[in-house]
Amino acid sequence: MRPPARGTTRLLYGAGLTAALLLPAAAPAQAAPPSRTPAALPAADGAKGQELPGMPTALDPRSETVACTPASKEKAKKQDWSRQRLDLDRLHRHTTGAGVTVALISTGVDPGAEGLDGRVTVQGQAADDCVGQGTFLAGLIAGTGGSTSRLAGVAPGAKILALRGTDRRGQPDSTLVTAAVRAATAAKADVIAVAVALPRKDTALTRAVAEAREAGAVVVAAATPEPPSRGSGDEIPSRTYWPAGEPGVLAVADMLPGGTRPDGALPTGTVDLAAPGAGVVSGGPRGKGHYLGGGVAVATAYAAGAAAAVRATHPDDPADAVTRRLTATAYPADIPQLDAYAAVTTVLGAAGAPAAGPERAAEPVAVRDTSDTDRATGRATLFVLLGSAGVLSLLWAGFALTRARARGWRPAGAGTTES
Repeated sequence: MRPPARGTTRLLYGAGLTAALLLPAAAPAQAAPPSRTPAALPAADGAKGQELPGMPTALDPRSETVACTPASKEKAKKQDWSRQRLDLDRLHRHTTGAGVTVALISTGVDPGAEGLDGRVTVQGQAADDCVGQGTFLAGLIAGTGGSTSRLAGVAPGAKILALRGTDRRGQPDSTLVTAAVRAATAAKADVIAVAVALPRKDTALTRAVAEAREAGAVVVAAATPEPPSRGSGDEIPSRTYWPAGEPGVLAVADMLPGGTRPDGALPTGTVDLAAPGAGVVSGGPRGKGHYLGGGVAVATAYAAGAAAAVRATHPDDPADAVTRRLTATAYPADIPQLDAYAAVTTVLGAAGAPAAGPERAAEPVAVRDTSDTDRATGRATLFVLLGSAGVLSLLWAGFALTRARARGWRPAGAGTTES
């Protein structure tokens, strides 16, 4: 079999899920500029799948010329695991996010991309998405899937306001991010998705985020940047990234189908929610083909789409109530895992907690196996109950023996006899 071209990703299906497997690349005739591509996942089974090109998160900043991500000639034929995990087919029967505007701060968005026609507004140079990631993310937030409706985004009726937070190669810039947040606030965006993370706190950005929240926007941000190249060997300490670290911002991390974070994910204590971030299918800015992507930005897009769905369904809820709903209805785990369907449909009590157990997605993937723990807990409870019963039996026997001796061993209730 001819090996796939460099940067090509194989998509494998099995057990009702989708997993991505990055195959070894054939040696190119001329070295291509390196780009960060989605992390490898174990295959669900050994079945043959289809090949999709990987969507980079940024282009090589050292290259003298900028070579934009080429068009994909491949189209996905099935729904990927992430959409099944979020139960989007069932969610769309309740809401499509119509009437909500999501400001996406990323590498730009192609307003003519398939599935986004007529619902994208761009500012500045955001219409030029050379990297392609912004258009990829817009499809996850508000794409209809084009001719493949089962690859629609979370809120396919929502509108996208595209803003640049990076240079043309995808490198984040605090000045651009700050200006984009302010532009989103001025445009009265309902949700602001910041798909990049900055290593240093910036006073101007802090003010811009605070103003966005005061204006009523739900601000969703990537909890960390994408990790450096594998095999660097450098241990990176846990730290806070921005604007995810700002008060009231919903900080999002990526997760694998099993619910864990990818190997090499940057450590941080600032994470509110985890969402699918590997082996995810979406479109790009050139052509009608599909790409396979992953990373923290992908997870952020899914969370932003869920926020749009909640705002459409609960339009009177303030921004803090929307973020609280997203976290309160998430799957319980070390990092709560996004459940878009439950976020929209669950009835919350006065304190913001589910009034009853939230209705979960049909086939959750990231479920921790607690059967051994449950069995051990059940045995321990049984032993405690049996032990307690034994102690009570002994106490009652002692009490009854004392009473019988006092009655002269006559049955209880028998009258006394005069001598």
